[in-house]
Amino acid sequence: MPFLNALVRFLGAVVLTYLGLLAVTFFIGRVVPIDPVLAIVGDRAPEHVIARVREELGLNLPLWKQFLIYLGKVLQGDFGTSVLSSNPVMQDIRRVFPATLELATLGTIIGAGIGIPLGVWAAVRRGGVADQMVRVMALIGYSVPIFWLGLMALVVFYARLGWVGGPGRIDVVYEYTLTPWSGIMLLDTALAGEWEAFGNAFSHLILPASLLGYFSMAYISRMTRSFMLNELAQEYVVTARAKGLSEARIIWRHALRNAAVPLVTVVALSYAGLLEGSVLTETVFAWPGLGLYITNSLQNADMNAVLGGTIVVGSVFIGLNLLSDLLYRTLDPRTRTR
Repeated sequence: MPFLNALVRFLGAVVLTYLGLLAVTFFIGRVVPIDPVLAIVGDRAPEHVIARVREELGLNLPLWKQFLIYLGKVLQGDFGTSVLSSNPVMQDIRRVFPATLELATLGTIIGAGIGIPLGVWAAVRRGGVADQMVRVMALIGYSVPIFWLGLMALVVFYARLGWVGGPGRIDVVYEYTLTPWSGIMLLDTALAGEWEAFGNAFSHLILPASLLGYFSMAYISRMTRSFMLNELAQEYVVTARAKGLSEARIIWRHALRNAAVPLVTVVALSYAGLLEGSVLTETVFAWPGLGLYITNSLQNADMNAVLGGTIVVGSVFIGLNLLSDLLYRTLDPRTRTR
C-alpha cells in the first residue's frame, strides 16, 4: 500500500504539473498582442475573411471552450499547422529537435566532465590558487554574454585559424548526400560509414558545444564545490581520516559519492536548460535547432509553432526533473521511506 500511495501521488503530481503547463502556455498565447488570424490572412484581408478564419479556428468561442479543444488536440499530439512552413508543428519539431539534442548532449558531457573534477579540486584546495582560478573561470562563464563569446570564437577559430567548421551543422557538399535516420548528424554519418562527413559534422559541432559546455561547466563546478565543502566538513570525513584512510579515497569514494546525490539534480537541470534551445548560440552559429525555430516563429507571429515549441520545452523540464528525482531516490536510500 505505501508503494501504491506513493505511485498515485507521483502520477498525480505529473498530471497536475502538465495541466498547469498547458494552461499557462495557452492563456499566455491568447493574451500576447499578436493576432494569429492576421498572421494567416494578412492585415489587408477583408473583414468577412478575417471573421470566417477566426470562426474556423474557433477563436470566437469562450476561452474555456478554446482551452478544452486545445487540450484535446495536444493530448493527441496535434499542435496545429505552422504558418511559416505549412507543415504540422509536431513534424517541424521532430525535424529540428535532434539538432538541439545533439548540441545539448555534447555540451552537457563537456560541462559535467570538466566541471565536476574542477569543483572537487576547488573544494579540496579551498582558499588556494586552484580554488581562486576555478571560481574566476566560473564567474567569467556566468558574466560574459554567450553570444559575444560565440562571435569571438568564430572569428578566431574559424575565420582566422580555420581549426573548426563555420555556422551550420555540415557543409553543403555533404548535406544532400546523406539519408537522415535519427536527425543526429554524428550518429547518421557514423551509421552510414561516411567518416569524412562525420569529421565535417564534428568540426561544425565542437565550437558551439564547447561554448555551451563552458557555460554549463561554470554552473556545475560552482555547485560541486559547494556540495563538496559541505561533505568535507561532516563528521564521517573526520572519522575516516582518523582511521588512516587515504585522502584520495576519502574525497572520491566517500565525499563525492554523497555529494553526487544533489549533484544529479544540478546536472539534469543544466541539461534541460540546454535542451530548451540555446537561442543565442543557435542564432550565432545558424544551428537549426528548437531555440532558433521558436525564435523565428515568434518573430513571424506563428503562434501555433511558438506554443508547440514551448510545450515541448516544458515537457523536457518535467521529464528530466522526474528522472533526477528517481535517480535521487536510487542514490539516497533514506528518501525511499519518505
